[in-house]
Amino acid sequence: MSLEEKINADIKTAMLNKEKEKLEALRAIKAALLLVKTSKTSSETITEEEELQVLKRLVKQRKEAALMYKEQNREDLYNEEVFQEEIIEKYLPKQMEEEEIKVALERIVSEIGASGMKDMGKVMNIAQKEFQGKADNKIVSSLVKEILSK
Repeated sequence: MSLEEKINADIKTAMLNKEKEKLEALRAIKAALLLVKTSKTSSETITEEEELQVLKRLVKQRKEAALMYKEQNREDLYNEEVFQEEIIEKYLPKQMEEEEIKVALERIVSEIGASGMKDMGKVMNIAQKEFQGKADNKIVSSLVKEILSK
């Protein structure tokens, strides 16, 4: 079952259960996916990687908006954004723990024979492909720096 099919099924369920806030988040995902789908000229299907990018972008937007509302003491809007963020994150792959990332990065470093900070680009390139959607790049980057600076 593709992400789009899951979203459509969950929209129907949310409508039947009269879950207004959840429905808003699901419709936002569907709209973003539809936007990507219609912007493509050659094929009508969206790759899994593109779906992950859309979901990550939506989560990031919700986090930024929530932070802004929190600063402005708009608790009602803050709670709405946090709720939507949680709904959207459910469709992302399970995030790796920091220790799991560190072990995998040490394996990558030893495989390619990285010896210093000059090899950070090579390590990050492989890591981004391997951790696609499963790890935050900021965490990965800081761990790579830590490992390579030893």
